[in-house]
Amino acid sequence: MAATSSFTEGASVFGGQANLLQAINNIFSVYEPEVIAVHTTCLSETIGDDIPQIIAKARDEGKIPPGRHVIHANTPSYVGSHVTGFANMVKGMVDYLAKANGHKESRVNIIPGYVEPCDMEEIKRLAGELGVPHIMFPDTSNVLNGPQTGRYHMFPPGGVTVEELVLSGSSVGTVALGRLASGPAARALDTKCKVPCEILDLPIGLKSTDIFIDTLRQIAGVTVPDSLNIERGRLLDVITDMHQYFFGRKVALAGDPDQLISLTQFLVDIDMWPIHIVTGTPGKKFETKIKEITKEVPHPVNVRAAGDMFLLHQWVRNDPVDLLMGNTYLKYIARDEDIPLVRFGFPILDRIGHSYFPTVGYRGGLRLLEKILDALLDRKDRDAPEESFELVM
Repeated sequence: MAATSSFTEGASVFGGQANLLQAINNIFSVYEPEVIAVHTTCLSETIGDDIPQIIAKARDEGKIPPGRHVIHANTPSYVGSHVTGFANMVKGMVDYLAKANGHKESRVNIIPGYVEPCDMEEIKRLAGELGVPHIMFPDTSNVLNGPQTGRYHMFPPGGVTVEELVLSGSSVGTVALGRLASGPAARALDTKCKVPCEILDLPIGLKSTDIFIDTLRQIAGVTVPDSLNIERGRLLDVITDMHQYFFGRKVALAGDPDQLISLTQFLVDIDMWPIHIVTGTPGKKFETKIKEITKEVPHPVNVRAAGDMFLLHQWVRNDPVDLLMGNTYLKYIARDEDIPLVRFGFPILDRIGHSYFPTVGYRGGLRLLEKILDALLDRKDRDAPEESFELVM
């Protein structure tokens, strides 16, 4: 649920304190949430509103009921991207709610990054297969992909609880997935509560999932069960069987940096050539990481942080590719240049399933391979002359 503090001309001159105080009071009175998460806007940031001071004033004036919480994140649109704002709010969960209780519990925090609710479910399932007690935050599973039951719930029962967020400060360690989206919260938890952290790439594909599983295994002191070895073997089997269709195929990618880093690694691992890579999020470290991953690709690689679709389109037009991978906005390039498109990342506005079928883990890797193969082989069927149109390819 979302509400607004309704900035007016007066607020733009005198600041937003009165509006925010009134909004906090109204929201708790009408909707009775456990938590209000405040994110700022360009105008509030430009004015210089002191959000922590306003929240403290609201508590002092009794506008925040006992046992309820208000947290905040600075999210001006002229700084970074939506990934930056997401990372700031996850860090805000740590700053306001996590507490150390004086001893470490045999439990691991998992910060899943900017991924779909089904990906969060899959990450929790993998931790469960390993037998690792964990707290995941944020957790949008069963909230953003909740079932249709015929009954309305203003606050769906899924996700992480406030009690779990408080307990995260006494976990034995934290595994953060995605350096840009999850790294700031993990480091804040280490600084505030002395919970050591491992910051990994998103577990997309074989190598990144292996690292995630092995890191959890080491922190928790467990062994990898046969069930996960079987899943890994199935992914490896498909890679081996279908390698002839992957090898040397050129790919152009667009999306968020954490997703693109792991996806690029996965494509390189199966001998595809990601040669044009664009993210809208600023950051030279992204470009450095991509160049490191693609250093063995036998083709010049273009990469740009704080880039856009226009730039990617020019690259693709000058150096064509066999496949596009990215969000729905890539469909215009796919149509103009007649290139197969695999929808991946955020947002996907014109197809269903992305919130229900994960792309992380070994099972997610299988789904990605299926989508890539379908796109490539559908194009092969479409373009094959009559004498080469085969039943089995």
